[in-house]
Amino acid sequence: MPVFAVKGTHDLFGEEASCYAYIENVFKAVCELYGYKPIETPVLEYTEVFDRATGESSDVVRKEMYTFLDKGSRSVTLRPEGTAGVIRSIVEKKLYATVDLPLKTYYVGPVFRYERPQLGRYRQFIQAGVEAVGVDSPRLDAETIILAMRVLGMLGFDKLKVKVNTLGDQASRAAYKEALKSYFSEHIDDMCEDCHERLRLNPMRILDCKVEEDQKIVAGAPKMKDYLSQEAEKRFYETLSILNDLNVDYEIDDTLVRGLDYYGHIVFEVHAQSDTGADYGALLGGGHYDGMLNMFGGPKDNDSGVGFAMGVERIYSLMRDNNMLNDIETGLDIYAMPLGEDVRDDLFHIVEEIRTLGYSVEIPFTSLKMSSMFKRAERAKAKFALICGSEELERGVVQLKNLATKEQVEASIETLDATLDELFGEEQEEHHHHNHEE
Repeated sequence: MPVFAVKGTHDLFGEEASCYAYIENVFKAVCELYGYKPIETPVLEYTEVFDRATGESSDVVRKEMYTFLDKGSRSVTLRPEGTAGVIRSIVEKKLYATVDLPLKTYYVGPVFRYERPQLGRYRQFIQAGVEAVGVDSPRLDAETIILAMRVLGMLGFDKLKVKVNTLGDQASRAAYKEALKSYFSEHIDDMCEDCHERLRLNPMRILDCKVEEDQKIVAGAPKMKDYLSQEAEKRFYETLSILNDLNVDYEIDDTLVRGLDYYGHIVFEVHAQSDTGADYGALLGGGHYDGMLNMFGGPKDNDSGVGFAMGVERIYSLMRDNNMLNDIETGLDIYAMPLGEDVRDDLFHIVEEIRTLGYSVEIPFTSLKMSSMFKRAERAKAKFALICGSEELERGVVQLKNLATKEQVEASIETLDATLDELFGEEQEEHHHHNHEE
């Protein structure tokens, strides 16, 4: 009986896996430019970690978590998002007391949500995100938004727009929730079941409802900006002023609340447009939060944070659909071709030496015809074929054939390192020139 992957999960292999690794590596490299350091937390946490952090009104906690009892009858949950585990780790290790603040961390790893699987949405997916905690600063909020845009820009997205809103401070949110409760109570009979529950737990969640008929009702709801305290309004416009100074293209979206309950003050999403002007929707989102460190038993002072997260699957599918991954290096440097059994052992030795120079090389383990070896080299997207028979070995040389240009040169085995460096240098130069012309 065949065995299949669990519904809502997917395997990654070959070129697709290489593209995922490329996206993750670009993300990590840009984070490092901004002084962020990697953090890895367990996939499995006590359920309380997410109940505390994400809030009972969020859809993640109410409907989507993979929660079960372990053998000690303790409630544990597969990580549904990255922030809560990072904050738990920072408090548990008292990192806030041992490093300069803000403490800047980034993470990449699988998260699990029991959603209805659909195109590009999985129950296990990879989330990449950042958290900067320990300093309450509009400048840090603005820098985080710019970092988010820089990540997407480095991946090749060029028509980016930031959508921002403010959820204000605690007093602002309390006043706003009362206004929303009053407004939606008059319309709730015409709204979806989820909105009935949201009204009871947190009416701000209704603003995020995706049901078309409900969105029409949401359009007439009170706006957060009318309930901001003076301090919260000042804070919001300080952040926007920094974005203005840096020529960041943003728009204020009154309905933007994000899906988790821990946010306060500025929240944001970064959207990208296609060449035809179509909005791809949010590629990533995040915002400012207060009180998280204290919630987990950390300090009351300096417990602000700001972060964002993105789903790697969504980024990958958009990049693939828009041919943004065509130039990513997923091929082999060299495919070695032994001409006859008598040279196989010697060529194995040469191949191993080449690998120590940092070049990727494959060699067949069985006897193949020349035509079959060239087909394999083509499938492996190899740049060069390294051809060697007994006659070449006697003379201490190999043949190197550029599989794109079909040019072939003879190279001494003794100075093969210098020849390869030269050939691959020319290769890169040609590739750069070609891209520049395009």
